Amino acid sequence: MNTAVYPGTFDPVHNGHIDIARRAAGIFDRVIVAVYDLPQKSLLFNTQERVAMVREVLADVSNIEVSSYSGLTVDFCRERGAHTVVRGLRVISDFEREYQMSLTTRELAPEIDMVCLMTSLQYAFLSSTIVKEVALAGGSVSQFVPEPVSAALRARLTHHTP
Repeated sequence: MNTAVYPGTFDPVHNGHIDIARRAAGIFDRVIVAVYDLPQKSLLFNTQERVAMVREVLADVSNIEVSSYSGLTVDFCRERGAHTVVRGLRVISDFEREYQMSLTTRELAPEIDMVCLMTSLQYAFLSSTIVKEVALAGGSVSQFVPEPVSAALRARLTHHTP
């Protein structure tokens, strides 16, 4: 079975993430959307909440599973029998970072390759940071995220003090 891991923070998951995950599911037999447990950035949602949101919005894709992880992505890939890491590229700065990560991955785990999928044009500007900034400012994010994620943002931000 050809397994790929699509890692990320997904705080929150947005339509660009969903597009990449669905497209990866069309290429690989099995895709594990791997929600990184403790990134070095502040989070709006905890790990369990992020996993639950990703599971809900991708539940209709039978060859996608969602799991949280901590530690190195290459170690998670080895544990799950994956030989490919999938990443999405939006802009030039994404390429620079992903290229650096790809070289690091090859150094740490030569058996693991990285595949980058270009974002669909309608999501080229979209990031979780933008989604959170719009939501925090009181704007609608319904065009950026599925309804369950939009609802979770509304619920979280009614209790959030900047």
